[in-house]
Amino acid sequence: MKQGMQKFGRFLSGMVMPNIGAFISWGLITALFIPTGWLPNARLSAMVDPMLKYLLPVLIGYTGGKMVGDTRGGVVGAIATIGVVMGADIPMFLGAMCMGPLGGWVIKKFDSVAEERIPAGFEMLVNNFSAGILGGILAIVGYLAIGPVVTKVTNAMGTGVGWLVDHNLLPVTSIMVEPAKILFLNNAINHGVFTPLGVQQASEVGRSIFFMIESNPGPGLGLLTAYMLLGKGSAKSSAPGAIIIHFLGGIHEIYFPYVLMNPILVLAMIGGGAAGVFTLNLLGGGLIGAASPGSIFAELAMTPRGAFLPNIIGILVAAGVSFVLSALLMKAFVKDEGDLEGSAERIKAMKAESKGMAPADSSYSRGGQTQSAAGGRVTLTGPVSKIVFACDAGMGSSAMGATKLRKKLKGAGLEHIKVIHSSVDEVPGDADVIVCHVELRERAASAGPNAYLVGITDFLNAPEYDELIEKLRG
Repeated sequence: MKQGMQKFGRFLSGMVMPNIGAFISWGLITALFIPTGWLPNARLSAMVDPMLKYLLPVLIGYTGGKMVGDTRGGVVGAIATIGVVMGADIPMFLGAMCMGPLGGWVIKKFDSVAEERIPAGFEMLVNNFSAGILGGILAIVGYLAIGPVVTKVTNAMGTGVGWLVDHNLLPVTSIMVEPAKILFLNNAINHGVFTPLGVQQASEVGRSIFFMIESNPGPGLGLLTAYMLLGKGSAKSSAPGAIIIHFLGGIHEIYFPYVLMNPILVLAMIGGGAAGVFTLNLLGGGLIGAASPGSIFAELAMTPRGAFLPNIIGILVAAGVSFVLSALLMKAFVKDEGDLEGSAERIKAMKAESKGMAPADSSYSRGGQTQSAAGGRVTLTGPVSKIVFACDAGMGSSAMGATKLRKKLKGAGLEHIKVIHSSVDEVPGDADVIVCHVELRERAASAGPNAYLVGITDFLNAPEYDELIEKLRG
């Protein structure tokens, strides 16, 4: 079930994440040039509405179509998206998330049926006209049928969210958001759910609290500060570095192992998140666009005029509450903490045992063949030319891990080995080694069944980095 949720969430966020730059661009132009912006300019502010209603949905539709049906799917998905965009008077992000993948699926199915039936010499003619005709049909369907339905669904969702806001219940969302983040659903929640809602709200009132519900770095800062002051072993020594990466770099995945080693601390994350949302809602905080990554710099860059103080207070309150709750829970429930690697390894072993799997680095017999516990190769055979560091979205923790591993390889004289970062579901087929968090191990094995798999628990001080280098030297 967890893998299914991760894949579905990854699919939703996968349509938004590649286009975050466009969302940030729209947010900056809006913050600067609208009548209430920092540099009001009527001529330049004319770009705000077309970007919101046309550019962003079409980009999402194209990306969703391409995820399903490659470039042709992206083109048909974009054409189909225009139908729902023109058939509604609100930003059609939800409609784009429906029509884009639908367009990709339709053209993919058509190609699979027609591939062997096209007469020689007519391939280009059939390909071009099939994309145009099917895209046009889907655009008409979107305009007449799907657009109005999505509008009603969007309005209903807005009404529900408005009810939470009116009754001061928006902090309740932290009960779902914070535990889901630890399961690596953070990108799915932020970019698949809150970003579309936030863009619509920001276009109406000039800012949105939805952009800060998941991206607020306060709860993680409080947790890591508690470890820095009250922790033990490597958890204590690595916490200052994790604070820099989390709070300044915006890579929230860095604190997930600190929660997993003492799961009771998820209560501190919920409390900190809820306190931050309550404060932001009370003071009227919010961002003009998505903050990605969720660092303090991105949060401030996306803060509109008049919201700096509410946003800073909201972040500090979230950090303070998270720190106090983390400290109390650590004193009350964590009697013998041990080090980060040891605790994480114990959790990994217990999870593997509960799922009937062997530990990550061992092997077991299945169907008469010896395989690694996660499905990849048991041993490294032959030369290694490419290592892929994978995370859920392929943009945050994987980029950081790839940089760290690249430096270690250079120091070991193995700089000829290429290290790249990727989404765990889009690992290149020529990967010799895949490095990922143990929670993503099974998905990585499915994406790269022929690669040697390395599962880690601590992005900063994973002993598996050095172990892998020793194996590469051998």
